[in-house]
Parts: sequence; structure tokens; C-alpha cells
Amino acid sequence: MNWITNYVRPKLTSLLGPRETPENLWIKCPETGEMVFHKDLEANQWVVPSSGVHMKISARERLKHFFDGGSFETVELPKVAVDPLKFRDSKRYTDRLKDYRSKTGMEDSIIVATGEIEALPIVAAVQDFAFMGGSLGMAAGEAIVTAAEKAVHLYRPLVLFAGSGGARMQEGILSLMQLPRTTVAVDMVKDAGLPYIVVLTNPTTGGVTASYAMLGDVHIAEPGALIGFAGARVIEQTIREKLPKGFQRSEYLMEHGMVDMVVHRHELKPTIARLLKILTHTPVTTATAA
Repeated sequence: MNWITNYVRPKLTSLLGPRETPENLWIKCPETGEMVFHKDLEANQWVVPSSGVHMKISARERLKHFFDGGSFETVELPKVAVDPLKFRDSKRYTDRLKDYRSKTGMEDSIIVATGEIEALPIVAAVQDFAFMGGSLGMAAGEAIVTAAEKAVHLYRPLVLFAGSGGARMQEGILSLMQLPRTTVAVDMVKDAGLPYIVVLTNPTTGGVTASYAMLGDVHIAEPGALIGFAGARVIEQTIREKLPKGFQRSEYLMEHGMVDMVVHRHELKPTIARLLKILTHTPVTTATAA
């Protein structure tokens, strides 16, 4: 080994060798395999322009596109006990939480915010699948309860964007306790005479569909979203039958009465605004209706 091998060659390689391309510069469409430029996808609210496939979108980006002028105020959420069961699988639960908080910039899987859509004040809660699969734990349960309380206190409609793999296994029975708690919170909104609209995104499964995600006055689903309680494979093994094509997808569920409408992401804001104005007896202007 000499200075040519140790110094000159690495310098030449770094100058003349192929430059690394950022991994997220191009993103493959999961349906067609087409490569889409990251910036184009981001500008289109993470909907693949050619195929219309709805990719996952972060909670903050969704709120930015949803509220008028991208302006909203996040609601401070109560703190909960961290790792009450001292859970550990391949790594400690506390370490896993730190990793996801660092990656997403979120405290947990749900953000609650207040703002306006087409000049109508509302409270919105958004579940982010990027944070531990949008799993429902104590912090997420507190977020839903807080969102409901905020809606009642301000006397505003509540809009929820659901997206989850189900209850958080690291919190065991404490995560399952959030199912009745969030159900009671939704009842509180309804008892106050306020609309509660749920947008089901891909995926919405498990304990979330057994509680607040299926209790809306209106259920809207994004195109192609996976929605259900148990997985298709589990159902097939249980009933020992082949499931129909498109089973548990938005369009299939709308045909069978589980979802009220399937709405493109670009049309969610005007559609929800129109529904809320009807439900709250707010006059719909000609400009808004158009």
C-alpha cells in the first residue's frame, strides 16, 4: 500500500466516478411502475398524474392543502405516559418512538388543527401513516378526544382523516381502551349537533375501523384506499373462499353501502366544504358552488 493507492486513487474516483442520485428523486407508481419526478408528485398532492394513484401524504402537507391559504393552528395535545408496559421487541418501544419522532417531526400519529375551508371554521384531525403505521395508542386516543372537545368548545364541525394499520401492539390493552374512549368523544360531537365527517385514506384498518373511523355522518374515501377490519388473507382463511376482486377497496365498499362517496384528493376540500355548509345550514354562494 502506498500514497497512490491510499490518497490519489480515492481522490480521482471521487472526482470522476458516478455521482450518487438521491433515493427519493424519482418515485415509482405502485400500479403502473412509471417513474414520477418527486417534485411533480409533491406539487400534485402526491397523486400520480398519469394513473391517478393516491400515494400517502404527510399530515402537515394534507392540512396545508386542505385549509384556506394553507393557514392553520395546531392544537396542543395532552401528554401521556411513555411506554407504560416497558415493551420491547427487536428494540425498546421508547427508542422506536424517538426514531419516529425524529423522522416525522411529530409527537405521535395524529395532528389536530383549527382553520377554515372556504371561510367555514372547522376542527380537523389527521392521522399520519408515517408514524408507526398511524397506529392507535394512548397519545392518538387523547388526540381524538381533544379534537372532539375542541370542536364542541368552539362549536365547529369536526373532520377526521383516518389512516392506520390498527391498534398499537406496544401498548397492549391500553391501546384497545382507546376504542370506547374515542367512540364516546364522537358521540359528544354529535350530541352537540355538530357534523362529523370522516375521510378514509389508504389504509384504514384494524381497531380504527372498529371505532371513530366508521362513525361519521358522512364517510368519504380516497380512490383505491384499503379499508377494512381484518386483512383479506385472514378473511379468506377463515371463510375458506376466494374474495371478489377489489374487496376492501374504496370503490367496492361504496358499491356495497359502507362508504358514501369516493372523492379524488383534489376535490376533497370543495366537497367537504359543500357538505358542511349543507349540514350547518350555511348559505352556499354561487362562487363556492361552482
